[in-house]
Amino acid sequence: MGDPRNVAHAKKVTQEKQHKAKHSQTTRAPQAGKKAQIEETKSAGTEQSTAPKPEAEKPAQPDSSKLEKSLAVLSNLKDLEFHSRANIEKLAELSLTIEEELKQKAFVESIGAVYGAQDAFQSKILELIGAYETECTRLSGSA
Repeated sequence: MGDPRNVAHAKKVTQEKQHKAKHSQTTRAPQAGKKAQIEETKSAGTEQSTAPKPEAEKPAQPDSSKLEKSLAVLSNLKDLEFHSRANIEKLAELSLTIEEELKQKAFVESIGAVYGAQDAFQSKILELIGAYETECTRLSGSA
């Protein structure tokens, strides 16, 4: 079997391709709509500030606002995860360059430690995204 770093790198590349395909199908189109929604919300907010609000609308509006902000946070978390994955891939490439091509054994352990820290971050951010998606689903059900 090949070097474990090569196997890990190949796995990450495959996951990134799947994520990009999934991300482009699900989030690219709604983002344009999200801008329109934000603009509509802003213009509606200015119109509503001049008109008195009925009592029934007050509790519903904070939930939708909270959901919208939570979805924005979720989007930012997913961006962090995407960049984290890219960092892992780049670190794997650098590790191979340092160890195999440059034969700089003194730095192999250091870059391995950085790679491990980035991998730990990747695991934690994925857990957080899962939990936050659950919260957004809960908020969207109550809104």
